[in-house]
Amino acid sequence: MSSDTHFTDFKSDKQPTWCPGCGDFGTMNGMMKALAETGNDPDNTFVVAGIGCSGKIGTYMHSYALHGVHGRALPVGTGVKLANPDLEVMVAGGDGDGYSIGVGHFIHAVRRNIDITYVVMDNRIYGLTKGQASPTSRQGFETSTSPDGTVEPPVNPQALALAAGGTFIAQSFSSDSQRHTELVKQAIEHDGFGFVNVYSPCVTFNDVDTYDYFRDAIVNLDETDHDPTNYQSARDKIMDPSTEHIGILYQNEESVPFSDREGIDANMADIPDGAPERADRLVREFY
Repeated sequence: MSSDTHFTDFKSDKQPTWCPGCGDFGTMNGMMKALAETGNDPDNTFVVAGIGCSGKIGTYMHSYALHGVHGRALPVGTGVKLANPDLEVMVAGGDGDGYSIGVGHFIHAVRRNIDITYVVMDNRIYGLTKGQASPTSRQGFETSTSPDGTVEPPVNPQALALAAGGTFIAQSFSSDSQRHTELVKQAIEHDGFGFVNVYSPCVTFNDVDTYDYFRDAIVNLDETDHDPTNYQSARDKIMDPSTEHIGILYQNEESVPFSDREGIDANMADIPDGAPERADRLVREFY
């Protein structure tokens, strides 16, 4: 880790192809700033992304990275962290990637309390596939696949995380650069699974959950009497569908990450006598 790292060190030479005004720009900038301000550098950082607009983030950030398959970013991030606990692992996804096909992996990553950071760009729509309703789209939301409005109520990802035993649950807004960066920093520094759901507006396909809507609707938990270490208070805030909160909803300050609990502290690539012969044969068979 280095104290001389600047957030621009995490910028790759690839230009983002997101739509102008996309909330993912602010989300990514906050992630890079948080990594730099917590003393990380590209050489010790591994970014895992799934499918969707958010999936491009590993290309736009300068670090070790893997662009996985739909909904499977968290298992990859889990494997990377367990294989090399010294790496700072950040998993990036979207509401479709994480809360639909990937929701099972989300629940199990939360309950295992793997010491990684999960940042979800929640724009409440499928953007890359041109505007279909996502798991977090509000009820009655009209799209090309729901012309009469969505029938189901939206998934509550914070409630899923809390029910699965989450130890750090936060929500931010991509347009509030300073607060967003602070929340991602706190998630990185948390001992355990740091989950940050980000209001990241889609300016092309979602004309309901806009920047103006969030600026008017958001309630900053820092300006209330909310105690994030109080489970009951966290549950009350999370289960209130009428309010768009930003801040730390819940944090268990006594959290023990999976690797500490199970005594995993060594890089699994450092095998003293080399890989077992059977493993070599298996690799050669499929190489």
